[in-house]
Amino acid sequence: MYISWSFVLLSLCTYLLQSCTGQIKSKGQSLSERVQQLTEMNLKRSVLRFNGAKFREFVKTTPRNYSVVVMFTAMSPTRQCSICRHANEEFIIVANSFRYSQIYSNKLFFAMVDFDEGSDVFQLLRLNTAPIFIHFPAKGKPKNSDTFDIQRVGFAAEAIAKWIGERTDVQIRVFRPPNYSGTMALVMLFALVAGFLYLRRNNLDFLYNKNLWGVTAVLFCFAMVSGQMWNHIRSPPFVHRSQSGGVAYIHGSSQGQFVLETYIVIILNGAIVLGMIMMTDAASRKSGDVRVRQIITVVGLAIVAVFFSVILSIFRSKAHGYPYSFLFK
Repeated sequence: MYISWSFVLLSLCTYLLQSCTGQIKSKGQSLSERVQQLTEMNLKRSVLRFNGAKFREFVKTTPRNYSVVVMFTAMSPTRQCSICRHANEEFIIVANSFRYSQIYSNKLFFAMVDFDEGSDVFQLLRLNTAPIFIHFPAKGKPKNSDTFDIQRVGFAAEAIAKWIGERTDVQIRVFRPPNYSGTMALVMLFALVAGFLYLRRNNLDFLYNKNLWGVTAVLFCFAMVSGQMWNHIRSPPFVHRSQSGGVAYIHGSSQGQFVLETYIVIILNGAIVLGMIMMTDAASRKSGDVRVRQIITVVGLAIVAVFFSVILSIFRSKAHGYPYSFLFK
């Protein structure tokens, strides 16, 4: 009877030990298994999509011999994160540039955690805004410098790649996918102009119209002064999230700008030119009611003063330390 109970107790202990060992093996993976699984997932997509469980398994679990750059975002339209989509596009460009470069290795991985899929991760890291880029090094915990400073340098692919190079010594050369939309638009414009000239080949007097060439020259100046060429070269984001959690339409530095900012500058310059035209036309017109001409002159002067003050205020906000202002500071 004593032997039977001892045998039962020994069998029960063996069963429990095997069960616990099996649960540990099923729950945790070795480092080589995790690296192999990450590599296989990375072959399918350059930016890995993690939920809370995968984040804890591949990013928080130690030991690690690889670094992970994680973008914490909120891509759902209900979250009203207007810049998350633009940040995601720039992040994918960096990941693809690394994935298809000669320096690619399994020592660096790119991942993203969406709030709707990993809200527990946001709570774990005490994150209350998006997008945020954090580098999780192979050894140790992330430092303050392992969090990308979006407010200072923006989230362009080149800026992200430079930050990653500083944190991991992996220098990524950014390769942007070719964009033929501008070329196609230019070809279509030339085709329309050529077709219009062909249809009006017997009546080309409009080419000698001074107003037409004046408007064309002014529009060209608007495009160049507003920074459209800079946008074409640097591909900045449309808008940006401010430190207060809102949306910034004007870049805080003279070294950068947003796409929407160029449109604002065009509108302000257009309003200033409109005011100047009103004053010039009212002063040069010799016919008509004098009272009406005076009103038009005053309205034009007010438009120039107000909108010039606004654009000067924008310049002051970008060029820190500029001492002059007009109506607004």
